Amino acid sequence: MLQDVSAVMRWRRTFPGVEVQARCARDFAKVLLDGRPVLGDVLVVVTELVANAIRHTASGGPGGAVGVELRCCRRGVAVAVTDQGGPGEPVARTVGETLDALAEGGRGLLTVAAYATWWRWCGGVSGRTVTAFFAE
Repeated sequence: MLQDVSAVMRWRRTFPGVEVQARCARDFAKVLLDGRPVLGDVLVVVTELVANAIRHTASGGPGGAVGVELRCCRRGVAVAVTDQGGPGEPVARTVGETLDALAEGGRGLLTVAAYATWWRWCGGVSGRTVTAFFAE
């Protein structure tokens, strides 16, 4: 999942695909990463990525699930959220081009891009992983 980030510590957990689990995933990260300088940024992104997976993929359907992996290395923290796939691809939409400036939603991946050092995704219609890295 994160081949270019050699882990010193790694944790994985699967959460049921219901909206309240975004908060549970956030709490999971908070306990494990307590004291890390990037904790606040990681918590925002974990919450956003899990919520996106539940809202926009098969993970939010009956029996759905979302995987969360946290890795700590010497350079920082990586978060990977794996969903069960869906018809669209993750896209950071920009205001004016693909997003109405007054829209209440649609800024999730822009938020991820603002908080993380970098982010990317891989996978397809049967499942995707969105990874964000936070340099320390």
